[in-house]
Amino acid sequence: MSGPMTVFVGTYTETIHFGSGKVLEGKGEGIHAFRLDPESGALEALGVTRGVVNPSYLAIDGSQHFLYAVSELKTWQGRPGGVVSAFAMNAATGALELLNQQPTYGTDSCHALVDAAGRHVLVANYASGSVSVYPVGSDGTLGAASDFVQHLGSSIVPRRQEGPHAHSITLDAANRFAFVPDLGLDKLMVYRFDARRGRLEPNATPWLKMKPGAGPRHIAFHPKGRFAYLVNELDGTVAALGYHPRQGVFRELQIAPTLPEGFTGQNTCADIHVTPSGRFLYASNRGHDSIAAWRIDQRTGRLAPLGHTATEGATPRNFCIDPSGRFLLVANQDSDSIVTFRIDARSGTLRPTGQVSTVPTPVCVKVTEPARPRRRG
Repeated sequence: MSGPMTVFVGTYTETIHFGSGKVLEGKGEGIHAFRLDPESGALEALGVTRGVVNPSYLAIDGSQHFLYAVSELKTWQGRPGGVVSAFAMNAATGALELLNQQPTYGTDSCHALVDAAGRHVLVANYASGSVSVYPVGSDGTLGAASDFVQHLGSSIVPRRQEGPHAHSITLDAANRFAFVPDLGLDKLMVYRFDARRGRLEPNATPWLKMKPGAGPRHIAFHPKGRFAYLVNELDGTVAALGYHPRQGVFRELQIAPTLPEGFTGQNTCADIHVTPSGRFLYASNRGHDSIAAWRIDQRTGRLAPLGHTATEGATPRNFCIDPSGRFLLVANQDSDSIVTFRIDARSGTLRPTGQVSTVPTPVCVKVTEPARPRRRG
C-alpha cells in the first residue's frame, strides 16, 4: 500500500464575473494543502499558501518539485490579463515557496500544464481565447513567454460564444501535439508542439469541429493513448474520439450524454478524467450536481453508461483521481467542500467515504503522484 499523498486545492479569493453572467464571491484564502490517507480517503489539513489571487488551476511537474498556478484575473499589475506563478513545492509538508511570476497576456487564465520533460508550462486564457507558453529553468522559475497564440472566431450561443474561449490545454503522451478545447469556437484546436523551443504551430489538420453550441471544455486521454474523451460544457455531452498519435488527428467514435434521461434543469459540464486502469471515465455536471460514469470498451474506445453519483455538494467544478485509482475527490465550488468517493475497481461505482473537508470556494484539486526524473534533453 502506498503512503499518504498530498492534495493541493486552488480557490477563488476574490469576486469572479463569469462569462455566463453569474457573479461569484470568492471566499478562499489561496492554495490549500492536505494529506490524503490512502486507506480512508480522509484529508488532513496541512496549511494554506496565502497571497495568491484566484488560483483557479494548478499544475504539478513530474518530479514533484514545482507547482504552477494560474490566477483568473481581468488585469494584473495594471495591465489586461492574468498571471502564472511558479512555486517550489515540498510534497511531504504541502509547503509552497513563491519563485517568480509571469503575465499570461490573456484574461481569465483558467488552465495550466507542465510538459512531460518539465521544460515548459502551457497556459489557456479563457475570456480572451488565447494560449501562452513559458520555458522552465532548472530551478523551476518561469522565463518570459516563448510563444503566444490568439484564437479567432465565434459560434451560435449568445454571450457564451461571442468570441474564442480557450478552456484548457493538454499534451499527448509523446509530447508532440497540444490540444486546446475552445468553448467559443466549438473546436478542439490541434497544434504541433516544439518541445525544444516551446513553440506551437497549427497541425496539418488544425482542429476537430464539434456540433454548434457544444462548447468543448476539457479533454482526457486513455492511458494507452489510442482514445480520448472531450467533455462539452454547453450541450452536456462527451465525445469519444479515436486518436492517431503520428498525425495528431482525431476521429469521432460516439457522442454520449452526461445527464440522465428526463432531466430538464439548468446544467453545464466541467471536468473529465479516465481512471489509471483505463477502464472507467467520469465527468462532472454542474446543476445536476453529479459525476456521470461510463465503462470504456478497451478495444473500440466506446462508452457504456454506468449512471450518476450525487456529489454531495453544489457545482462540482473540478475533480481528480488519485494515482492508485482508489479515490475520486470532488471540489464543490458553491458549497465549500471537497468530498472523497471510493472507486470500485471492478464496477466503476462511486461510493461516498463519508470524508468531507471544508474549503472555501474550491475550484481545482490536484493530488501528487510518484516522482519521476526530470527530462531536460
